[in-house]
Amino acid sequence: MIVKKDFLIKLKDFGLNSYESKLWTALLSRGVSTAGELSDIANVPRSRSYDVLESLEKKGFIIMKVGKPIKYIAVQPEEVVERIKKKIDEDTIYKRKLLDTMKSAGVLNELNLLFKNGIKMVEPNELSGSLKGRQNSYNHLELLMKEAKNNIILMTTLEGLERKHKSFKKTFKKLNDKGVKIKIAAPISKSTKIIDELSKTAELRNISHIQARFCVVDNKDFWFMALDDKEVHPSYDLGIWIKTPFFATAMTKMFDSVWKDLKPIKN
Repeated sequence: MIVKKDFLIKLKDFGLNSYESKLWTALLSRGVSTAGELSDIANVPRSRSYDVLESLEKKGFIIMKVGKPIKYIAVQPEEVVERIKKKIDEDTIYKRKLLDTMKSAGVLNELNLLFKNGIKMVEPNELSGSLKGRQNSYNHLELLMKEAKNNIILMTTLEGLERKHKSFKKTFKKLNDKGVKIKIAAPISKSTKIIDELSKTAELRNISHIQARFCVVDNKDFWFMALDDKEVHPSYDLGIWIKTPFFATAMTKMFDSVWKDLKPIKN
């Protein structure tokens, strides 16, 4: 039996490894078969076939037929999908309960205590890092912004502004509610629904003569994207974070000197 490699790779979404994918598709093509037959068809070592078939049975992809020799029956793919969905739902509920238990048991408080004590021992010049991938960088940026107490300045591209609105809309709202002042500079030519919504939580101004992607939080944390978002795939985007009150304060002053000459964007 010949199954395209691309098709087998897609079966990873079902939670199957290479051998499981090969044996399952082999069994689907036969309906009922022995481990030896499936091993030959799928080109999986016989020494591994029984373990892999047992794993598939536990996952609900196949049924073991009682008798000698032992045979296996394929489960209808639609039923398999429903079983996977049910398993995901059950796992999600279990993990949420586990996380809630960690909070109530004080485990989270102990972990936070370890973190805070550990941070105190770190030299300020060591608090820096690079984050590969746009989503990883955005996750860290959101963490920095959530800790803000006074002000946040952001400069970004038009596409970056749309992404940040989608990713941080709720965060901006919470920051605004607790009195954090947010300034955003981006190449904004006209008002849109996104601009109108952002204007409720941040002050926006149009900048077209400078292309940059950075953020300063409370004049302490400086975060920036090193690459042009029009020329890099999101997976290879690169974010840099530095805790540096000296440089962050300087960046804020330079930003403010440009900010005063920019055209305000109002709701």
